[in-house]
Amino acid sequence: MSVSTVLRRTALVALGGMLGTAARMGLGMLIPDAALGVLAANIVGALALGILTARLPAGDLRVLLGTGVLGGFTTYSSFMVDSVQLWDASPLLAAGYIVVSLAGGLAAAALGLVLGRKRAAS
Repeated sequence: MSVSTVLRRTALVALGGMLGTAARMGLGMLIPDAALGVLAANIVGALALGILTARLPAGDLRVLLGTGVLGGFTTYSSFMVDSVQLWDASPLLAAGYIVVSLAGGLAAAALGLVLGRKRAAS
């Protein structure tokens, strides 16, 4: 990969990350409960990334939207911190949150791939 490609894609990820992070903040304003906001962002992001991955070839647009926008929108580190804090307050609730987050994200990503592939085949 050429230096110009690396620089261009780095700029695309930075731009996309800025947009995704702003969208995540907006979602946080709509869903003030931090853990539910993180859950929503991660599941919606997994669905969107599944569709994107199935529909777009590897390239600049997928780097911008997938790595950049959705990378900034989803919140793995927040999910981890929320899980630990929730565990301190209620281990059973934390376990449920972790299971729903992981299973929901996995299901959403799988659904996104299926939806994206069906649409691409049409």
